[in-house]
Amino acid sequence: MIDLPWWGYVAYTFAVTHVTIAAVTIYLHRHQAHRGLDLHPVVSHFFRFWLWLTTGMVTREWTAVHRKHHARCETAEDPHSPQIVGIRKVLLEGTELYRKEAKNAETLERYGYGTPDDWIERNVYSRFSTWGVGLMLAIDVALFGAIGITIWAVQMLWIPVLAAGVINGLGHYWGYRNYQTEDASANIFPWGILIGGEELHNNHHAYASSAKLSARWYEFDIGWLYIRILEILGLAQVKRVVPKLKLDPTKPAPDAETLQAVITHRYEVLARYAKTVKRAWNEELARLRDRLPKDGVRIDLVAVRRWLLRDQAELGAREREELDAVLRHSRVLETLYSMRQELAALWQRSSLSREQLVKQLQDWCRKAEQSGIAHLQEFSRRLRCYA
Repeated sequence: MIDLPWWGYVAYTFAVTHVTIAAVTIYLHRHQAHRGLDLHPVVSHFFRFWLWLTTGMVTREWTAVHRKHHARCETAEDPHSPQIVGIRKVLLEGTELYRKEAKNAETLERYGYGTPDDWIERNVYSRFSTWGVGLMLAIDVALFGAIGITIWAVQMLWIPVLAAGVINGLGHYWGYRNYQTEDASANIFPWGILIGGEELHNNHHAYASSAKLSARWYEFDIGWLYIRILEILGLAQVKRVVPKLKLDPTKPAPDAETLQAVITHRYEVLARYAKTVKRAWNEELARLRDRLPKDGVRIDLVAVRRWLLRDQAELGAREREELDAVLRHSRVLETLYSMRQELAALWQRSSLSREQLVKQLQDWCRKAEQSGIAHLQEFSRRLRCYA
């Protein structure tokens, strides 16, 4: 029915696959899985219909698998963690991992709540999930002839390769981190265009319910652009975004507001702590590089630098032993590491009252400012300004 130049076929393929990416990130991910926004029924149903045509994915299954990924991230129960099953398996077999978990009735029952359960979902989209992709093949062939088969094949591979493979794989294996989350999530690129903003994966794991995935001034989330357009048109309502950090330089000491801000921005607090004291760590590790071999201690200081950023419970027995050996040779490193652990414990001690936690935060800042370590003092002075 349609005869296009070669670039026309490329443009069409990119356009339809981009709509699929938008449907996944806006409808499945931010709306259904995390409730970061509400969508108008017309928009929601369009995305549902489009995903049935182009992926055959069932909303309840995708939502349940993704919620379990967040609940069990980087553990043996995580449906697709490259830290557990290996990066190669997630990159090449991400779709198989998803399909395997989608068949788990317990996962669907526990994590699939709140997803569409109307007549068309029960009798069409879920019951005949593969019919849509067959219809899409017929449409592509009718429109473009034999080249339509190639276009259809690209459409079918787009989500398995980019979402199930790249995001679930590289997004937990390689990239930069704005936040020190407990998992291995990373931002692959600061410009989320090709995969609808999902490239900003570390930001998402830090604030999973945020409808906006970008967090720094240089980051761009095209999915958020589309959401804002829908919101202006009255077709979407944003419920949550990444909270803004406020500072009050006039605060003489941490108070209940400071505590709440620290807990809310806990991943950013740990990331800023690492960034602030990094120079002190590096100077001390450089000094130890020459000293430790003379004392008969041979340790991989590159690995030690990574261990200093992790909670003690995350380290293996051998790692803890080697780290302790280094800390025994450096009062500065021992102080910086113990102070990090004490800071992280503030939002882990749920049995303590708010007053007790405020007192511990005040004690932490006092101890940091009396440590004699300039970078730690600088961090503490900024921390007590959180409002």
